[in-house]
Amino acid sequence: MKALILAGGFATRLRPLSCARPKILFPVLNKPLLEWTLESLSKSGIEEAILAVNHQTAFHIKNSKFSKGKMKIAYSYDPPKKPLGTGGAIKNAEELLGNDNFLVVNGDIFTSINYAEVIKRHEGNDATATIVLCTVKDPSRYGVAELGYNSRIKRFVEKPQPGESPSNLINAGIYVLSHEIFRYIQYGRRVSLEREVFPKLAEEGKLFGYIFDGLWTDIGKAEDYLEINKILLDSLRGKLKNVIRGGGQINEPVFCDESITIKEGSTIGPYAVLGKNVNVGRNVYIKNSIIFPGVLISDDSFINGAIIGENVVVGRGVKINGNCVIGDCAVIGNNVSLAEGVSICPAKEIYQDVLEAKCII
Repeated sequence: MKALILAGGFATRLRPLSCARPKILFPVLNKPLLEWTLESLSKSGIEEAILAVNHQTAFHIKNSKFSKGKMKIAYSYDPPKKPLGTGGAIKNAEELLGNDNFLVVNGDIFTSINYAEVIKRHEGNDATATIVLCTVKDPSRYGVAELGYNSRIKRFVEKPQPGESPSNLINAGIYVLSHEIFRYIQYGRRVSLEREVFPKLAEEGKLFGYIFDGLWTDIGKAEDYLEINKILLDSLRGKLKNVIRGGGQINEPVFCDESITIKEGSTIGPYAVLGKNVNVGRNVYIKNSIIFPGVLISDDSFINGAIIGENVVVGRGVKINGNCVIGDCAVIGNNVSLAEGVSICPAKEIYQDVLEAKCII
């Protein structure tokens, strides 16, 4: 069986970090999300993945250093300036997918699911489509399923209004599809699988659900991205061996690349991830944060609950508060304070305090 990974979106909710990289290459514990996904697929016996991408995303992926292991990789390209949506992207990859059942995975999810079990359930039901379903408190951000007898989906509603959801079972962005699905998608136009295809399949009794209650999250927003790193840090507590150069201290759980330097008087953690070649000065405090590769953090700075993009320079005495997102190659001058919720676009230089939540472009 082949897997189609949907990775053609523009990750607008993760800007400014997504200005420089597609969401599928965001590091999770310093390893690209795509690499985690391919490893999980391989463990389930899948040997070939097709990446449904736009040309810009494909360029980034091909020039990145992710490990594909033994997985065979092919690409299906969206037409320039013409996004196809989830259904259109699947139809566009029809020739590559062949005539067998296939798996579809949204490129922005992190999960511990065993894909082989979902495939087995799909084949046992002789379904046209099987959707993996997770339970959440607020389903209004997602597609929602109402299950009937024998896991058949009676109704599927995409992003219902608050209070109008038929259940708390949401579309987890993982599907097993039979070749029959292509009859429901018109070639060459934008098609939403969730709004146009799934509701029709539910009416025809050809749509089934698979309830999964293990680890699952999407990284569609900065807080989601921080949370999955935190969850994994907790799961690996006591198993991570951080090699620290420079005399700094760590408060577990923390994950640091072996190339980093943390000077005396600095404390890292809890819940911090530091990427390759990060250099931390003296008397720095970092917690609940993700620091991308190549960042320089000068003496006496404080970072709590932030995401710092690649090759950022943080001056002396800087204070960066919760939900701040700093784009690649930005410069934060000495003694600058950033209020909660500030985002800074790539390569922007900031030399004055930002005292309210806003995006600096």
